[in-house]
Amino acid sequence: MTGPVSVLHLTAHLGGGVGKALSGLILNTPAQGGIRHAIACLERPEKTQFIDPLIDSGCPVAIAPDPKNLARMIEEADVVQLEWWGHPAPMAALCAGPMPAMRLLLWCHVSGIHTPVIPQGLIRSAHRCLFTSPCTYEAPEVVGLSPDQNSRLGVVHSAGGFEGLQPPVRQIDDTLAAGYLGSLNFAKLHPDYVEFLTAVPGADFRVRVIGDETNRDILERQCRDAGRPGMLEFRGYRTDIASELAAINVFPYLLNPLHYGTSENALLEAMAMEVVPIVLDNPAERCLVTEGETGLFVRNPREFGEAIDWLARHPQERLRLGRQASLLVRERFSVHRSVTAFERLYREAREEKKRDVDFNALFGHHPSEWFLATQRLPEIFAPDGTVSLGMLSAMILPGLLERTKGTVFHYAAYFPEDLLLKQWADRLGNVNPDSDR
Repeated sequence: MTGPVSVLHLTAHLGGGVGKALSGLILNTPAQGGIRHAIACLERPEKTQFIDPLIDSGCPVAIAPDPKNLARMIEEADVVQLEWWGHPAPMAALCAGPMPAMRLLLWCHVSGIHTPVIPQGLIRSAHRCLFTSPCTYEAPEVVGLSPDQNSRLGVVHSAGGFEGLQPPVRQIDDTLAAGYLGSLNFAKLHPDYVEFLTAVPGADFRVRVIGDETNRDILERQCRDAGRPGMLEFRGYRTDIASELAAINVFPYLLNPLHYGTSENALLEAMAMEVVPIVLDNPAERCLVTEGETGLFVRNPREFGEAIDWLARHPQERLRLGRQASLLVRERFSVHRSVTAFERLYREAREEKKRDVDFNALFGHHPSEWFLATQRLPEIFAPDGTVSLGMLSAMILPGLLERTKGTVFHYAAYFPEDLLLKQWADRLGNVNPDSDR
């Protein structure tokens, strides 16, 4: 086939990392490049920071289209790109009834190693399945694929670009200044984050915390209990990320080992600003940071304290790591690389025939089944409405207790008529996440 390729992005919303990734991809697609993007945004937006520039650029954005219009958009598209992270909205839309035949391209914005998983049936049904990190090749659903199915897999990073992130002039006599940018939910942030920080001796060690202040009360209490009441400096939500990152030079990015992330935009933005990351040896971070070249890895609080001490005593090495981190991420995670990769993949996919996809066969017929299809441990949610938590580690529980991110609370809010979801949510709602802390 010749001529422009029309791509419909089917996404729950255009917020956060997904919004930045899609807007970066679409806004950097050359107008004369032969790719025509459109978006079906299934939720009404809370913020329009990524939607407005897309609309201004001429990209059609349909907000919460009804089933008839969504089916029409799917039918007219050459390629349907499903932005996947286990959100209930695409489940509801795709399982509402028979969908037109399509060329399905899956872009996975979670690792799939832990919850939320990427259902193997969905991977098999896609013309192309793309991961946002090589770490997803470790997911059980991917490991079990045949060689033929593996040939349809690939990696396209979801970094949305680093425009506006100009590193400051950093000097060898700069004092060490630490900061954190990202989620404070313990499904993402390591539940023992404060314990790591208190391994740094001296009451003058501070970490500037930028972003949503979820769990601020818990974190501040933990600091007081450790005798370091002023250790975290909460800055709140900031739109001028560049200025915040310019004020720090070390990035303690210590995440829950079972977190769902992949490209980790906050980490990449810090590295682009020559801020040295300190990370745990988790699958996603191993694909982003190179030990001793672009950052440091630690395994426990003691090693974290040693890493901070080493960076404080070796400012020249701190400068070297920061500069190399910036050079690497700006080249390796360039949005233009993603644009080029997708253009090739769209043209390849269009050469194949459209296929019917039975989403009910993939996910089930009821919202409670759709929820279970995304869970790494679905067996803890029993058919009688009980939830078995005895087998769970302390790292798993925070992810189950989130109110969004595809948890049972998220699905129960979306589908209040599903009694089983309500029962599971009620059981988990009585769990005290801080009972052992």
